[in-house]
Amino acid sequence: MRLALDEARLAVEGGDVPVGAVLLSPDGTTVLAAGHNEREATGDPTAHAEVLALRRAAAKLGQWRLAGCTLVVTLEPCTMCAGALVQSRVDRVVYGARDEKAGAAGSLWDVVRDRRLNHRPEVVEGVLAEDCARLLTEFFRDR
Repeated sequence: MRLALDEARLAVEGGDVPVGAVLLSPDGTTVLAAGHNEREATGDPTAHAEVLALRRAAAKLGQWRLAGCTLVVTLEPCTMCAGALVQSRVDRVVYGARDEKAGAAGSLWDVVRDRRLNHRPEVVEGVLAEDCARLLTEFFRDR
C-alpha cells in the first residue's frame, strides 16, 4: 500500500485526485504495473489509477487475463474500476480508504462480489486506511 500511496502523491502534481494503484504478480512480490489518476492530466475520463495499472500490466504480460494478480489501491474502486477488475480476472483487490459516495467494492455498491457475475475477486479493505484518507482529505481541503 505504501507504493500505491507514492503513486497517489504523483497524481497531485498533475492536478488529479490522489489515488494510486499497484498491480502485483501472482507471487505477490513483483510489481507488474502502477498507476495514478491522470484524468486532469490527459483529459481521459477513464484514466483512473486502477484502469491505468490494469492496462499497463496487460500490455506487459501480453494478455488481458490477470488471474492470480492482486490490485492494491488507495481508495475503494468506483463502478467503472470495479467492472474492469472483474473483467480482468484479478484474484484480489486490496484498498485503503472506503468511498461512501462512489465505492463499488462494499460501500455504496458491491460490484466485485456480485454473485451474478462470472468472476468475484477477494476484497481486503482498510489497509493503511487512515493514511489513504488523510491524503484525500488534505487534497480537497487545499482545493
